[in-house]
Amino acid sequence: MNTQRAKEIAASPVMMDVTYQGMPIYIQHVDEQNETARIYPLTEPEQEQTVSLNELEEHQ
Repeated sequence: MNTQRAKEIAASPVMMDVTYQGMPIYIQHVDEQNETARIYPLTEPEQEQTVSLNELEEHQ
């Protein structure tokens, strides 16, 4: 996923269908400089992690 799209999703009040390794996630923050995102699984909000934007997939 590109940085701009990840930022749009993170800022949107509408929940988008985004996955990380097949798991539905929520994007909390996007770090443009490092091309990473702070995410957590929808079913486990306490499992925050930082991942590469390349590993995120948007489903439409």
